[in-house]
Amino acid sequence: MAVDKVKQVTDVLDMLADDTSIPRNIRKGATDAKARLLDTKEAMDVRATSAIVILDDLANDPNIPLHGRTVIWQVISQLETMSQQN
Repeated sequence: MAVDKVKQVTDVLDMLADDTSIPRNIRKGATDAKARLLDTKEAMDVRATSAIVILDDLANDPNIPLHGRTVIWQVISQLETMSQQN
């Protein structure tokens, strides 16, 4: 189950990282959040929380388009449920 959620979230982060209407620093942040989420050296709750911190900074960036911010909020919501399960 957690593997499915991680796959779902990483797919959305990939979509965000590939969206050329999103500023480059936001796309890089999405890639960084994905890398943190896939780092199996840490427990899932730590990985999810690290990704949330990165994405929260991105969501507060004044240059992000509204659709990008909405996607980030949805991903943060999914990650919050993952970080609370462990």
